[in-house]
Amino acid sequence: MKIILLGYMASGKSTIGKQLAATLLIPFVDLDNYIEECEGKSIKKIFEEEGEIYFRNKEHEYLKELLNKNEDFVLSLGGGTPCYAGNIDVINSYTNVISVYLRANIGTLVNRLELDRVNRPLVASLTNEQLTEYIAKHLFERQFYYNQAKNVITIDSKSMEDIVDEINSLLS
Repeated sequence: MKIILLGYMASGKSTIGKQLAATLLIPFVDLDNYIEECEGKSIKKIFEEEGEIYFRNKEHEYLKELLNKNEDFVLSLGGGTPCYAGNIDVINSYTNVISVYLRANIGTLVNRLELDRVNRPLVASLTNEQLTEYIAKHLFERQFYYNQAKNVITIDSKSMEDIVDEINSLLS
């Protein structure tokens, strides 16, 4: 069984994924970290040196590589992963994959990103008003892909434990 967590930046994919994996006693994999290990450089460096098209091609390649492994794991995707190269269709084509969209409203995402802005290069220089517009635009563009996940969990005002329990209930 492979559990794929998808959603917007700051929706909790990595935090929830690590806790879920620990609960299930299976490995946790962050796709961006996996790409960085395989490529031997940071995502930022890949974008700078090779460009976004190269990155998206590699992202697609490594996603398929992971999905074809004969192991169970929890996988956290990058926020844009489901939206490129037919990745959501690839994910949904596997019978042993449970995809979960961690849906958050704009307010939740803005609050989280305001707190972690310095660690998020894409939003670090935005004002609060620009941040809200940026998130709203991206969510509108990406919701078509995100909503194709086999499961959708709204995470607003829920604790990490409640979200992990909710995902666990989908597995039984």
